[in-house]
Amino acid sequence: MTAILLNLTPGTDTMYIVSRSISQGRTAGMYSALGITSGVVVHTLLAAFGLSVILTQSALLFNAIKIAGAIYLAYLGVKMIMDKSNGNEQKSLPIHSNRKIFFQGVVTNVTNPKVALFFLAFLPQFIHADAGSASPIPFIILGLTFTLTGGIWCLITAYFSSMATSKLRENVKVGTALNRLTGIIFIGMGISLLKTKASS
Repeated sequence: MTAILLNLTPGTDTMYIVSRSISQGRTAGMYSALGITSGVVVHTLLAAFGLSVILTQSALLFNAIKIAGAIYLAYLGVKMIMDKSNGNEQKSLPIHSNRKIFFQGVVTNVTNPKVALFFLAFLPQFIHADAGSASPIPFIILGLTFTLTGGIWCLITAYFSSMATSKLRENVKVGTALNRLTGIIFIGMGISLLKTKASS
């Protein structure tokens, strides 16, 4: 229940998926959702095997990942602002484009240190002390439970976001404007990520 409530709370991942879905359509939104979900699986494994703890103890590593994530989001944002295609042209994306969108979703999530910090703060609250701190199994089970509920919510979000704006994307000017708006949102997300502190 806690995982469901947290997933329903709008955050960076939700904004990313909604932006993709609105500007590029259902397919792009779905692949973005799957990419974000795969990124959460990576964070689950990192938390389970203790690698995320290193992130909280090394300011250099934390800042490096944070800056890399911010630059990547800004890059995606600028790319979308400069893109001359519109939503209607993006409906039938080639397979390599779908893979690229999926990969971008993974990178966006994995390079967000806030997600790693969240997992370290959230998951241990639901692990019984008798389970043994050395075992990664409780972390993996809880992380995958969170991933499953989050993945379903992300796909639902992508579906309805794209459906609600399908008519708008058929207009060339509106489609271009949506792409540029999405790019601005991505750049804003990158700036917001730069403000993240290890103690947050």
